[in-house]
Amino acid sequence: MSDFQNQDETPRARDLSNLEVLAYLTRQWRRRPILLSGMIVFMVLATIAELMIPLAAGRLIDALAAGPDNGAPWPAFATYLGAALVYYALRQAASRCEVPFSSANMADLTTHAFARVQRFSLDWHANTFAGSVVRKITRGMWAYDNVTVNIFMGIAPSVGVMLGIAGMMALRWPLVGGVVFVVMAAFVTSSLLLSRYYIRPQNIRSNALDSEIGGALADSIGGVATVKSFGAEAREDARFHELTWRWRTETKKTWLRFVNSWLVNIITDLTMQAALVGLLVWQWSRGAASAGDVVAALTAYMIVSGYMRRFGEQVQQVQRGMDEIQDLAIFDLQESDVGDHDDAPDFRRDRGAIHFDEVGFTYAGQTRPLYADFSLEIDPGETVALVGPTGSGKSTFVKLVQRLYDVNEGAVRIDGQDVRGVTQDSLRRNVALVPQDPALFHRTIAENIAYGAPEATADDIVAAARAAHADAFIQRLPKGYDTLVGERGVKLSGGERQRVAIARAILTDAPILILDEATSSLDNETERDVQAAMEAVMDGRTTILIAHRLSTIRNADRILVFNQGRIVEQGTHDELAANDDGLYARLAALAAG
Repeated sequence: MSDFQNQDETPRARDLSNLEVLAYLTRQWRRRPILLSGMIVFMVLATIAELMIPLAAGRLIDALAAGPDNGAPWPAFATYLGAALVYYALRQAASRCEVPFSSANMADLTTHAFARVQRFSLDWHANTFAGSVVRKITRGMWAYDNVTVNIFMGIAPSVGVMLGIAGMMALRWPLVGGVVFVVMAAFVTSSLLLSRYYIRPQNIRSNALDSEIGGALADSIGGVATVKSFGAEAREDARFHELTWRWRTETKKTWLRFVNSWLVNIITDLTMQAALVGLLVWQWSRGAASAGDVVAALTAYMIVSGYMRRFGEQVQQVQRGMDEIQDLAIFDLQESDVGDHDDAPDFRRDRGAIHFDEVGFTYAGQTRPLYADFSLEIDPGETVALVGPTGSGKSTFVKLVQRLYDVNEGAVRIDGQDVRGVTQDSLRRNVALVPQDPALFHRTIAENIAYGAPEATADDIVAAARAAHADAFIQRLPKGYDTLVGERGVKLSGGERQRVAIARAILTDAPILILDEATSSLDNETERDVQAAMEAVMDGRTTILIAHRLSTIRNADRILVFNQGRIVEQGTHDELAANDDGLYARLAALAAG
């Protein structure tokens, strides 16, 4: 288990620090160094141009105060206007770098987060609301844009302008510059401290409830058929209402903390305004400043004041964005429980011999191992059925074959290759699965059948459907093979979904076939048809059957009877049924009523 995983709907054991989140953001910014450099250079030049505006305004006032006899003010006016035009042109250039920079990085980080989440273990997904994950990824995507724009287009130039103007004032009037430095330092420090220690803890709490809302929505809407079947709409309404009002309580606290911090910023801003204007008037009364100097200083103050207000807001927005993007940073840091070696080769396809070599396996969070010194060999092309009570280890067996989990001891080998030493993708492409409750994608029937063989032609898809006895019902659908099946295949019946899944396994043409209660949703007549099709598909393939219906496993080459992670009996149906004291005979008697 990763350090970040726990056992609730939020697989996060701790919150990241701002520096850790910033390190993640830095990795995203480095993806496109040319656009990043262009944006920074243009913003630096724009900041310098903006610093020239108050100086040019002061020169223009002095030229006007000197009167028409001392020369026309047009050069000073042209300088003022030119500085403003250059500033806006450079801001435009920076924005035209930022737009492709951020949009491309947003696409990349979202794709990367999706790829990371897909590769997390089944346990991680079992303990996580899918809706919460969706909410975290989409929220983090937009948070990236918020953080990037505010840092590069807001905070950085704000700090540059404030320091530049304070420095120019200090050179002209040291006392005025010193006061401005002190007030701005107090303002920046208070903004950072309030955001980090006052706003952030509450913001994380409201974000957690925001993710929980996403999970609750997906959970209830995804189970809407169950909700309706029990007439539970009002109960779900009440449950969701309680959750949203818990979110409202925490979010209101967050927003009020933003308002409170703005009040501190306003007080600091007014303090600077009073000190600066008072000092300037005092300098003017002593003859130490001209009217143009006062105008230049007041213009600079208005610029600084605007930047200070925006700085406080931008710091808070950046903090909010970093809190929202930290889930993506956690996904990036989290190690997958089942990972490929860097130099892992692809699985070499052969005949499908399976060997469990003294395997030991314990599920995370449990102390008692399910398998201990478990050994078994399955010959190429052999059909093996797994039977036994619930929890005896049948499903775990096929999951270890697919390497959905890694063994703790020993090894699982297919065709002599340790499954941990090859890439997972190549391994699973050679293991076809028909689960008990197949989940289809909200795509066309043709796309679902061809999911394991995307290069298949239309004729290949139809042939596989016919072999699975699915072609007849598909042809009756409004758009045939182009019919959308709905989310998780909800538009199809259970038996129809199962036959589509069987057709998908047929088309995959893998050397190993796993049938997990593959005919459990079929009526007796359809089961006979599909059994005939499956017998043809199993020919020459190593097949693992998990089934309770004796009709499904009667003809298996070998039946393995599992109990508490051990094989307690094995043999053919006739051999096991003849042992009246055996577990298989008792299970067969229960199945027969």
